[in-house]
Amino acid sequence: MANEPQQPEPSFLSGNHASPERPSRLPWILAGVVVLIVAGALILLGHRAQPANPGGAGLAPPDPYAASLSLSHLQMSQADTRVGGQTTYIDGQIANNGNKTLSGVTIQVAFRDFTNQLTQKETMSLSLIRTREPYVDTEPVSAAPIHPGDTRDFRLIFDHVSQDWNQQVPEIRVISVTSR
Repeated sequence: MANEPQQPEPSFLSGNHASPERPSRLPWILAGVVVLIVAGALILLGHRAQPANPGGAGLAPPDPYAASLSLSHLQMSQADTRVGGQTTYIDGQIANNGNKTLSGVTIQVAFRDFTNQLTQKETMSLSLIRTREPYVDTEPVSAAPIHPGDTRDFRLIFDHVSQDWNQQVPEIRVISVTSR
């Protein structure tokens, strides 16, 4: 055995070394698929949401079905918050005088200044009053659809209203209606 030629050990430069096992690509492929699914879902949800500022600088046009809805008994109130601010509430009633059952109502509220210029515009979903005791609790229209001929109480809540607001009841415009 002493006469046997010794084989050189594989070295980095000789190319006679065993290659390390390649890591699996499966985790990367799965991660890519998950990212694509999440991105697709966000894109779809983004297209369904109302634009951040419908109507541009003014108010958005009313929904065609808005002519079948009446808003009445509007009352405003304010309450101080624990952090020194004020919350403004608008309570009222919405009557469905049309022939559709409503599962969603989007409104725009226009607060104006003393020169009747638009000083603040808010776009929000209408919330219906579910209970009044021991406190006022609201729910979305989708939780309690408004059937033809129904009249329901609603509440709008504003955490901030412009200091330039003229303290008058703002204009409330129905800009989108979802029906079943």
